[in-house]
Amino acid sequence: MTGIRTGGTGGTSRPHEVVERALELSRADGCVVIADEESSANLRWARNALTTNGVTRGRTLTVIATVDGARGTASGVVSRAAVTADELEPLVRAAEEAARASEAAEDAQPLVEGVPASPGFTEAPDETSSRVFDGFAPALGESFARAAAGGRELYGFAQHGVVSTYLGSSAGLRLRHDQPTGTLEVNGKSPGTGGSAWVGRATRDFRDIDLAAVDAELERRLKWAERKVELPAGRYETLLPPTAVADLLIYQQWSSTARDAAEGRTAFSGPAGGTRLGERLSELPLTLRGDPHAPGLEAAPFVLAHSSGDDASVFDNGLPLGPTEWISEGALSRLLTTRHSAALTGLPVAPPVDNLILEGGNGRSLDEMVADTARGLLLTCLWYIREVDPATLLLTGLTRDGVYLVENGEVTGEVNNFRFNESPLGVLSRATEAGRTERTLPREWSDYFTRAAMPPLRVPDFNMSSVSRGV
Repeated sequence: MTGIRTGGTGGTSRPHEVVERALELSRADGCVVIADEESSANLRWARNALTTNGVTRGRTLTVIATVDGARGTASGVVSRAAVTADELEPLVRAAEEAARASEAAEDAQPLVEGVPASPGFTEAPDETSSRVFDGFAPALGESFARAAAGGRELYGFAQHGVVSTYLGSSAGLRLRHDQPTGTLEVNGKSPGTGGSAWVGRATRDFRDIDLAAVDAELERRLKWAERKVELPAGRYETLLPPTAVADLLIYQQWSSTARDAAEGRTAFSGPAGGTRLGERLSELPLTLRGDPHAPGLEAAPFVLAHSSGDDASVFDNGLPLGPTEWISEGALSRLLTTRHSAALTGLPVAPPVDNLILEGGNGRSLDEMVADTARGLLLTCLWYIREVDPATLLLTGLTRDGVYLVENGEVTGEVNNFRFNESPLGVLSRATEAGRTERTLPREWSDYFTRAAMPPLRVPDFNMSSVSRGV
């Protein structure tokens, strides 16, 4: 949470009024104001008992000033939390001063206009509260009792937040988006065997969380861990669950900017120049897409850019977003662009969408894929993922909370953890099976990206580069 709202802004405490007042105060050639009204509720527990809970609220205000000059248009961006009435004008002036002190912005474009106003722009923000856990908390207590009876311990946290974003501009935009986000992470531990297992879920409101199923999965995995098997580093047939697939493909998506690809700096650059658009990345008919209106994964239907970067431009704020296919039936079909980078590369405008969906598998569950495995590894999740080589998108990271040996269609024990070295592009190109797409919580990137739906993947030669101890 960026700040606790301890007071409003005088007589203009409602978010849309703060936006309007900031626009009125602006003396710049152009101005965009973004008010993010945030609320969050959480529960934490350890050893089968609640430890803490709380609710927070706050507001962050971002002012983007644009100033025209002989050499082009410059921009200045200033964000602050818990802005009071007396601090509003200084904030606007600070953004204007930043713009005047800056060189012309390379990504400068006319501010977006002509987008119909959101119906609820003048209404109060949505908020969460501890009541979001009214049905969840009793089920959690039942899980504690089951775990204690089975000699297991549960640790974890549940968090729910709502961000109501109000975007206004001097070009006439008046847009609003309400984004609920919920995450559940539960670790099951078996003190007797030293086993540890993890299950995570993403949700919009916690009404779709089946805690009995979560606990049953943890119990099953801890049972698998009673037999320990040591394996060396090497390449293994590996079943990647949806959460691990999500973590790999989210990083791939973040790296798929068109300008960097066109300039020869990434794994999406063509060997003879240009980009790899149109090239087949997988022999499987997989489609990777984003859609702000995808059921259960709804995201902002317009660009919200608090700063400019490789994949975003503050000048694009309010630009409408729609369904976008990044990979179409195995072939690369879109790279990330702003209006500026689209003009530079000659490619369509394709800003990022705040969700990611991989489809095109055979519909089989992960359990069905396990049953069809002669010998291989079943992962739980990946973590500490870092980039090794941007030219190939080679990533390294660790397995965590359970790597299991599969023999003749059954899980026969838990093996040691590994460090892996793999490229998401390499995983897609070598995958021999994709199963049923389901909503999943990315383990590594859940602080930044939670709206994902992925299938499990079978990779015949996943590179476990070294053994990892103590994870």
